[in-house]
Amino acid sequence: MKPLIASFLIAACAMPASAIPTYDEVRADFRPSDTVILSTEGEVVQRLRTDATVRRGQWVPLADVSPALRMALVLSEDKRFYEHSGVDWRAASAAAWGNLWNQRTRGASTITMQLAGLLDGDWRQGPGGRSVVQKMGQTVAAQVLDRRWRKDQILEAYLNLVPFRGEVVGIDALSRTLFGKAAHGLQDREAAVAAALVRAPNAKPALVAQRACGVLRAMQPPKAAVDCDALELFTTAAVQRRAFDATEGAAPHFARYALRQQAEAAAASPAAPSAASNGTPQLRTTLRAPLQRFATQTLQQHLRELRGRNVEDGAVLVLDNATGAVLAWVGSSGQLSQASEVDAVLAARQPGSTLKPFLYAQAIAEQRLTAASLVDDSSAQITTASGLYIPQNYDRQFKGWVSVRTALAASLNVPAVRTLVMVTPDAFHRQLGALGLPLRENGDYFGYSLALGSAEVPLLHLTNAFRSLANGGRFSPLVVLPTRARPAFTPALDARAAFIVGDILSDGNARARTFGTDSVLATRFWSAVKTGTSKDMRDNWAVGWSERYTVGVWVGNASGAAMHDVSGTSGAAPVWAAVMGFLHAREPSRPPRPPKGLVQWPVQFGPAGGDGDSATASLPLEAARTEWFVPGTQQSVFAINNVADGALSVSAGGQKRSKPAEPQADLGPARILMPVHGTVIALDPDIPPQSQRLRLQAADLAAPRLAWRMDGKPLGRGAVLEWLPWPGRHTLELVDAQGQVLDTVRFEVRGAGVAPGAVPGTASKPR
Repeated sequence: MKPLIASFLIAACAMPASAIPTYDEVRADFRPSDTVILSTEGEVVQRLRTDATVRRGQWVPLADVSPALRMALVLSEDKRFYEHSGVDWRAASAAAWGNLWNQRTRGASTITMQLAGLLDGDWRQGPGGRSVVQKMGQTVAAQVLDRRWRKDQILEAYLNLVPFRGEVVGIDALSRTLFGKAAHGLQDREAAVAAALVRAPNAKPALVAQRACGVLRAMQPPKAAVDCDALELFTTAAVQRRAFDATEGAAPHFARYALRQQAEAAAASPAAPSAASNGTPQLRTTLRAPLQRFATQTLQQHLRELRGRNVEDGAVLVLDNATGAVLAWVGSSGQLSQASEVDAVLAARQPGSTLKPFLYAQAIAEQRLTAASLVDDSSAQITTASGLYIPQNYDRQFKGWVSVRTALAASLNVPAVRTLVMVTPDAFHRQLGALGLPLRENGDYFGYSLALGSAEVPLLHLTNAFRSLANGGRFSPLVVLPTRARPAFTPALDARAAFIVGDILSDGNARARTFGTDSVLATRFWSAVKTGTSKDMRDNWAVGWSERYTVGVWVGNASGAAMHDVSGTSGAAPVWAAVMGFLHAREPSRPPRPPKGLVQWPVQFGPAGGDGDSATASLPLEAARTEWFVPGTQQSVFAINNVADGALSVSAGGQKRSKPAEPQADLGPARILMPVHGTVIALDPDIPPQSQRLRLQAADLAAPRLAWRMDGKPLGRGAVLEWLPWPGRHTLELVDAQGQVLDTVRFEVRGAGVAPGAVPGTASKPR
């Protein structure tokens, strides 16, 4: 009866043992805990951990494992590994005899038997040890494994599959995590510690060191001295190390985004993931490795040059115009940042003036304006539900009547706000959505400040919107995984308007009034670019395109802290220019061809006008030139025939009404003309705070007797006074020589300011 039972048990164990996989199958099924991200050239640009349950490195061939480790493992776990046929019967007999007499023995489990347990969970030891059936099954499986596999294959698979400590599995993960080196570089004491961890993966460091000392003695020649105390110190330090980073490479943020895109694509159309011959998960992307490294180095170098101006973060994105492929993605400044894990390419930020090209393109497409149309760059007061919105320009100087070409290229704020009054915020909101810039709130929520970029958009979407301008107003999604499919373009903007805006943004002469003729924005090849700065100088942008590429750069602080004296041309623009120069070092960039239907027409501008005494009154507003027009909007002369003196006030409905600029004798008793009660003054973040002075103006015959008080403190004397604004709510009083209050107004300043005393003669204080 007993022999029958034994035969049944052996047969039952032999059935699953016969299903042991081959060596090639085990190696093909091996999956590291990391995924390798490849560039379009096949170069590794990032290693990213994708399995949080285990830390497993690459499969290491036995030839790449140090001889010291191979020796230590065999001496520690299976001295007769190369002699037995999977089961060490001598060791099994000794173990059985010791158990009979209650003697402590080493055990009889060979490396082959342990590998059988790793390959088949049925033979794996549980918390209460193995059952009789498990032991018999493991014995049979080990003998089958030994007949089918070579010894070197068994040892190699064991080293790559055995758990060492905690989540660390396999010799590659162990070597890099505990010792900070590859498996082929392990020395004797490191090999001894590794072998000791096989026996007790989660033992205390002292016990691991004790066992490692025994292994190290067995590895040394007879009578060789072994310093076990030093080995204990080394072991304690090693088991606490975590040198194997969860991710390493040049594109960590891009790697995460690409993996998400792969997962979404797999969910939509299931397909087997790409893998190398050893089973390593790989993902080939559109990224260019040399360009990625250059963009990263350029951004970090520039931020180091800006040290002392309270700026530590930045991001760079490079797109292929034709395909939408992402060629470079730098999500942070790396070690320079205190928030390097934040992906600034995806973070929503205020884009500042970079939205102006889309606004003017919409106005041109709707035939509200042309590139030669004259817009008034003068003081504007726009009535809103919360008060008066008063935009200002970069240099705090109004240019008067300028063409749309000059207004956009020179990034004048007041004309942009006047243009939005014509287009309406809701219509502009819809236009931005068509360009891939969906905003969280509707147009009425942002109001007329939307013209100056008060909404929040990511660099990813903003750069792709500029790519739509490069593609004649056509929009298509971005691509990070190589595909043979052609991009699916959808019309988002009139192609003729997109071309005109690109022509304006590439015009160095048109932008000279603000940026000068030798600006960093000027490239030796054709390019169009727009800069922008958000409220309080928190975000700085430079986005533009060439014939083949679109490049977007953001500079700022992930914390949202304001930068110090960083403008559009000193912040992001130098990085943009350097990346563009790298892209076109050996590649030309030609101007785009005008789309069908555009009209090129010579235009002249009328005189500036004025009081007749000015030396420039008879000069034309701008030089004659040839301009581009949407058919039906062209004309030869642009002039202002009748302009009321003084600044214009714009209501919410877009109506303009003249307003006296200087006090007159018949204005009655002393009173404050500017600012008016309830005014909300929006300071332009592109303008250095020292250059943004507010004009305080009073009406009185005896002007020298007037004095001004701001928030109860003396400010100055005279009917007209320049004051450096400070953010907050203020009370302005006009008083006479005896200190009696003649008039009082309350207003609010929103935006950035400078520290008190930074500008001589100012008495403003922070609030």
